[in-house]
Amino acid sequence: MSAREFDNQIASLRSTLKAFTRRFTTDREESNDLVQDTILKALTYRDKFRDDTNLKGWLFTIMRNTFINNYRRNQRAKTLHDDTKELYYLNVEDKYTFNSPSSAFEYKDIWKHVNELREELLVPFKMHTSGYKYHEIAEHLGIPIGTVKNRIFHARKEIQSRLAGY
Repeated sequence: MSAREFDNQIASLRSTLKAFTRRFTTDREESNDLVQDTILKALTYRDKFRDDTNLKGWLFTIMRNTFINNYRRNQRAKTLHDDTKELYYLNVEDKYTFNSPSSAFEYKDIWKHVNELREELLVPFKMHTSGYKYHEIAEHLGIPIGTVKNRIFHARKEIQSRLAGY
């Protein structure tokens, strides 16, 4: 399929994509953004499309994955959207901070248990919680990536068993 035919077929499916966004959101702006992101990704990754593939299904898969990734990113960011006219909610005191004495004690207690792990579990676990990727930890420690994942898993299990009271 030529690039022009590909572009024309995507353009002809725009209304279908717009209707498909109703499965994910009722917000008009978010719907338009999702369609736009889907089309942009489809055009960007045109070389990944195979002629024997269903174009509509391929676009739906891109849209679904884009929505899921955006949703997960927003959940991790814990973004607060204040739609009030005077931005009332942005001025509300945050009750969920870690500055209370009990949470400081819990934090210290948790890390005390973490630091009691065996060295072979502690190093990969701390590196992982610091933001290192599995392959980076494996390279740094000179061990296979499967061993890194296994050690982090067992570190989590040991910590969970030690913190049963929480």
